[in-house]
Amino acid sequence: MSEVLNHKQIKKKITRMAFEIYERNLNSAGVVIAGITGMGKVLADLLVQELKSISPLQIEEIEIILDKTKLHSEEIELSEEIELSGKTLILVDDVLNTGKTLAYAMKPFLDKELYKMEIAVLVNRSHGQFPLKPDYTGYELSTTLNEHIQVDFSGSEYSVHLR
Repeated sequence: MSEVLNHKQIKKKITRMAFEIYERNLNSAGVVIAGITGMGKVLADLLVQELKSISPLQIEEIEIILDKTKLHSEEIELSEEIELSGKTLILVDDVLNTGKTLAYAMKPFLDKELYKMEIAVLVNRSHGQFPLKPDYTGYELSTTLNEHIQVDFSGSEYSVHLR
């Protein structure tokens, strides 16, 4: 298992992503950060924390609750119902592999009157089997389908490993 990103590098990536979100959404009525259950939610928390420290944007956060192993059979839920009209929604996950999880995560928002929907990921593996590409990427990494990216936000030292 080899380290791809260490704690310091991850913190820098998150700060850069937060600045990009701020710059691209200056005129938005508000930004809703929607983290996918697991590491996506943790990344969303870190982005919200950073955004609130650098910008006056109206930031809200929700969790997209889904089981990544049963996407087609499970109902996708939101941690709470919030007003989305005219706001920017940013879907957040730790790693973009094929795009399937993010495609399913969009379902609860497709009938909402959003200003726009964007995607933020810490690591983009570029194995696009679904027509999705992230608007905000911490790190672009070409891998084989057999390799696995492991993001660890537990404890005080974050890391990303390739195995």
